[in-house]
Amino acid sequence: MSEFAKSRTEFHDNLKSDIFKVTSTGVPTNSDKDSPASRRIGQALAVTLGVQEGPRLAAQTLGSRFETHVRAFLADTFPKLEHLRPGKWDVKCITNRSGLDIGDYEQYAHLRAIQLAAQAEPSLRILLGSDYNIASDVVVTRSPEDDGQINLHRNLVDIETATRSSLRASAGSVASLHACISCKWTMRSDRAQNSRSEALRLIRNRKGRVPHIAVITAEPLPSRLASIALGTGDIDCVYHIALEELRAAVATIGESEANSLLGLMIDGRRLKDVSDLPLDLAI
Repeated sequence: MSEFAKSRTEFHDNLKSDIFKVTSTGVPTNSDKDSPASRRIGQALAVTLGVQEGPRLAAQTLGSRFETHVRAFLADTFPKLEHLRPGKWDVKCITNRSGLDIGDYEQYAHLRAIQLAAQAEPSLRILLGSDYNIASDVVVTRSPEDDGQINLHRNLVDIETATRSSLRASAGSVASLHACISCKWTMRSDRAQNSRSEALRLIRNRKGRVPHIAVITAEPLPSRLASIALGTGDIDCVYHIALEELRAAVATIGESEANSLLGLMIDGRRLKDVSDLPLDLAI
């Protein structure tokens, strides 16, 4: 078994020991109890993954724990690709309630002056809005490099060359925002729109490269996955915690429309498995 396969299995085991349960009424904790299709697909998925009976946690607790498990999975896998994507990386959860202050990162540092001006002047705050906090749950950042590291094998740069590059610490650069990952244990249409809105703010407000923008979810219902996965221009891709197992579960219940929709998202590379995520972040 490959290391990423082992990490994927460990990720599932951690979810099952913590938040992925089947309640005493037979409803998996990632299913909508009011949706028969969601219950049936969720139950088939739970059987395949060996999910045990247990309580459903409060939504906020469930969501924060899911973020922790996603961060742990990425922290275990992404750094192992250092031969493909070298750098000083950090994978962390955004724990403060206000969300991610994108002004802390290289592509959005220019927003800091606007943010400070808006805080000092209420009329400006009303005019400019509050587009500077992003509710991404897990982020991957890259720190700038010292010239010694850049020149490790060859004398590539000096004090007069490439003096404005965001990669150089000597240029006064701060950490770059490499990826923003929105963690949605389940998916509703309003959550999909929130993710899209945040993605568009990241795209519209940056100077330089757009971060990877992804969503990871345990949502079992293909129609709800489609609300965020279909279409382009904002989200890079949606990742499911167990895509192959979900595909088998949908096929098991015999709903041709759901099966066709799921196949459309997979074949169109709009929906992938969690194991694809660290590799895609190395692009």
